[in-house]
Amino acid sequence: MKLSKLPLALLILFSTFSCKENKTTDSLSLNNSATKTANYSHEVVVPDLDIPWGFIFLPDGSMLINEKSGELIHFKNNKKTTIGGLPEIKVQGQGGLMDIELHPNYNNNGWIYLSYASSDDGNGANTTIMRCKLENNTLTNKKVLYKATPDSKRGQHFGSRLAFDNDGYLYFSIGDRGNRDVNPQNIERDGGKIYRLHDDGRIPVDNPFVKDRNAKKAIYSYGHRNPQGMVKHPKTGKLWAHEHGPRGGDEINIIAPGKNYGWPVISYGINYSGTKFTEITEKAGMEQPIHQWTPSIAPSGMEFVTSDIYPEFKGNLLVGSLKFQYLDLCVLDGNKIVEEKKLIEGLGRVRSIEQGPDGYIYVGVENVGIVKIIPKK
Repeated sequence: MKLSKLPLALLILFSTFSCKENKTTDSLSLNNSATKTANYSHEVVVPDLDIPWGFIFLPDGSMLINEKSGELIHFKNNKKTTIGGLPEIKVQGQGGLMDIELHPNYNNNGWIYLSYASSDDGNGANTTIMRCKLENNTLTNKKVLYKATPDSKRGQHFGSRLAFDNDGYLYFSIGDRGNRDVNPQNIERDGGKIYRLHDDGRIPVDNPFVKDRNAKKAIYSYGHRNPQGMVKHPKTGKLWAHEHGPRGGDEINIIAPGKNYGWPVISYGINYSGTKFTEITEKAGMEQPIHQWTPSIAPSGMEFVTSDIYPEFKGNLLVGSLKFQYLDLCVLDGNKIVEEKKLIEGLGRVRSIEQGPDGYIYVGVENVGIVKIIPKK
């Protein structure tokens, strides 16, 4: 049964309890007056999607859309085509078919990258990264670049976003897999990390832990909870990522090699029960977020806006809220968020955000589809 058909009371209840995949050290009050929903309209361009976890635009302007349930859709000329040849995907809790990204040189090499949950023996799952090509509506040339271990029966915190930097390195996030007190602070274990690979899966020789005999050599940074937003800054080339806190303490971080982002030793959040799991919000050797949200907004999707279509957005950052169902405009002054504005309240659970080749912002909304944000004149 689709959520859109549930009674309003049940939808509210579902939203409250399903956001558990859900502080710079500032937590700003949202500015509700400067930018209101009335300034923007939106239209559904790809209807009838359940959980559009990730999507991309191909050079011809068509879209590839990942449904968490394990379906990859090619949307072209107002028609959906289901892509064949997908790997075996394990839909388990928050895991399934997640992000999708094109190689920066896609026009020449045709490489597509997927993140998804898979199982080695059918008993549990973990996050997997694959490279492939699309030929005649079928994935070909498939190669697994990374498979996190061990598999777990837990349903939470798979991550997983994909991004490339200016040097062509591939980054991906894997959440702590619900193993809070073991995985994030241990570089000998997968989970609670952001990783870096060459585009073909090789380990870069200058990755921060390659000389540590027992470390997972692909790790780039650690101490993360569940990053579900990651994007390259269009000017600095730095990697920005946000992640779910528990009850409070969602974060935005600028990712640097070898750095420890503190989870769960430091946090601005508390347990869902209201109790504390840590008494401290900072510690030597652990990075402070450039921004935090308390209460949690359950962030998913992230995009820097470079388009002239939205003068108010240009040069700033958009973040989606699963919990409160709006776009959050983070107004930047350098690396500091100086103001936040709610956009399109009541949009629905925002899962993914992309700036299209036409300059418009497109948003993947759960139980709605892909919507286009249109400024009102």
